[in-house]
Amino acid sequence: MTTNQTTHQRTATRESTTRDQLLDAAEQLLLEEGYAAVTSRRVGARAGLAPQLVHYYFRTMDDLFLQVFRRRADVGLDLLREAIHARPTLRQLWDLREAGMNTSTRFNLEFMALANHRKAIRSAIVEYYQHYRQLQLDAFTAALADLGVPPQRCPPLVAQLVMVGVTQLIAIDEEYGLGSGYDTVLAYLSDQIEELARSHAQSQPQAQVQQPTGR
Repeated sequence: MTTNQTTHQRTATRESTTRDQLLDAAEQLLLEEGYAAVTSRRVGARAGLAPQLVHYYFRTMDDLFLQVFRRRADVGLDLLREAIHARPTLRQLWDLREAGMNTSTRFNLEFMALANHRKAIRSAIVEYYQHYRQLQLDAFTAALADLGVPPQRCPPLVAQLVMVGVTQLIAIDEEYGLGSGYDTVLAYLSDQIEELARSHAQSQPQAQVQQPTGR
């Protein structure tokens, strides 16, 4: 490797590290204080860098917000793809609903609020959720088919909206300190999933054990 190539590589690595520091700082401020706290001055201070570097790496604050959102979105899509690659059961999809819920609820709420004022942010959110929910729907479709549940009995979209929608509603209420008794709702849905699994298992033909013949 030549001297120029080595220098270029070091510069690229340093710039990537600085960029990640700024994205980390912006996300931390967003989660702790809300999107209004994410200013170039606050982001620079949180990252321990000059505020001018924010506009060096991101043309506008919208660009910064978009990169913060897309970075988290890419991770979410990768996790979902990894999970559904193994063709998860309905139980596994139900358990998966809580992955990252503690921080993702506040993150999503802040970006939903921000999207009301920034068209570019709204477009990015819509694009992401359309892709995410289609992957999720495909997984629900396969899981219900594996249980022998026909679409007429339980359309996959209904299962998706009930399981995911209830989880999101509970998470939002808990974020604001609202609601109670949700354990009953979660237990009921969990029991329904178990009942579907039991019914499917009982409907499967049992393997016959061949008895040894006497001589």
